[in-house]
Amino acid sequence: MVVSTLEIIDTHAHLDDAKFAGDLDGVLSRAREAGVFRIICVGSDLTSSRHAVALAQEHEWIYAAVGVHPHDAAGVQPRTWDGLRLLASQERVVAWGEIGLDLHYNFSPPEKQEEVFRRQLEIAGELGLPVIIHDRDAHRETLEILKDYPGLPGVVFHCFSGDAGIAEECLARGYYFGIGGTLTYPKNGKLREVVRMLPLERIFLETDCPYLPPQPWRGKRNEPGYLPAVVDEISRVKGVSPEVVAGTTTMAAARFFRLVDHR
Repeated sequence: MVVSTLEIIDTHAHLDDAKFAGDLDGVLSRAREAGVFRIICVGSDLTSSRHAVALAQEHEWIYAAVGVHPHDAAGVQPRTWDGLRLLASQERVVAWGEIGLDLHYNFSPPEKQEEVFRRQLEIAGELGLPVIIHDRDAHRETLEILKDYPGLPGVVFHCFSGDAGIAEECLARGYYFGIGGTLTYPKNGKLREVVRMLPLERIFLETDCPYLPPQPWRGKRNEPGYLPAVVDEISRVKGVSPEVVAGTTTMAAARFFRLVDHR
């Protein structure tokens, strides 16, 4: 069990995943013990977005994001947009996501991914919601599309995986960076170099649970309670205390997502 005195926000979790079905109460209890006092549960299609909103309505310290993941772009129907718009009108929805491009797996055709991505950027802009971006092996393509939507209230690249050049361009545009367990992987020196150059106030903490656990739990189910391991690694890489990492990233995320304090 990880116990922490820090106060941190998990800005990207998939608590609706079936891997949490048997012990979600325990997962949430361990998260609180680890200092995680807010969680954003992120949707990947209409069904998971509904579940995310339901969890947010059940727990006052959980919030939701709604949207269609690029893997699921091929399954979008006209009713999908109606359903997502209705969900986005709920008080505890704080972002649209995760959305974007995945040219690594191509579970949906690239042209369909782009169509669905653009439609969601349009809707998020209309609704005044920040967006959570999924970008895998599609850095340049994603940035080119985002150029067409300069009015978005905020952009965060979830599980950032670009190099220093991509990071510099994102910084220049005012984007934010989701950093999670992959930072702790021994062979991920590229990401540690990026984190070293990033202003701390542009970093958000995230787990992407149940995926991508920090190194001590590699190969196991990830959960929000493991987030202090990411804090410790950022602290080591940037040469500042865990308290500074936690405090700065928490303030940045609370501003970006316009969170209300529900401890």
